[in-house]
Amino acid sequence: MPTIRFQLNGAAIAVETDPDQMLLDVLRGRLGVTGPHFGCGANECGACYVMVGDRAIASCDMPMWSVADKDVTTIEGLGTAEHPHPLQRAFIAEQAMQCGYCVSGILISAAALLKRNPSPTEAEVRAALDRNLCRCGSHNRMVRAVLQAASELAAS
Repeated sequence: MPTIRFQLNGAAIAVETDPDQMLLDVLRGRLGVTGPHFGCGANECGACYVMVGDRAIASCDMPMWSVADKDVTTIEGLGTAEHPHPLQRAFIAEQAMQCGYCVSGILISAAALLKRNPSPTEAEVRAALDRNLCRCGSHNRMVRAVLQAASELAAS
């Protein structure tokens, strides 16, 4: 089997795998990275989003060959319990998490947005989170949290 090399949360990774195997399967199975969740399996819900470069991408629909030599960031790579990312702090402050199943994908979408656009408008935040489904009804709180994190990042 070929070896696929990429950066995962800043660390070099080499995985012997079928190049057509989906990134989500490798992350959750072989690498034990459980932040990205399996939702729909068809790039429709955003629960499995990871950041590749500065874009939120569905890892359930991303073959391993496509991440070769790229930087992949999961929720585990955004912050830690001791040093949370401003988005994580803002989501807690705004009480923007309900059941939490979709939150890792939403935080990745928001982080990708802020990487490309550090001062988004509310409309731009809503557009960036449009592909993430949340059945808990927390979208308005999530939008406020992303705007709060953007303000915090701009002030630092």
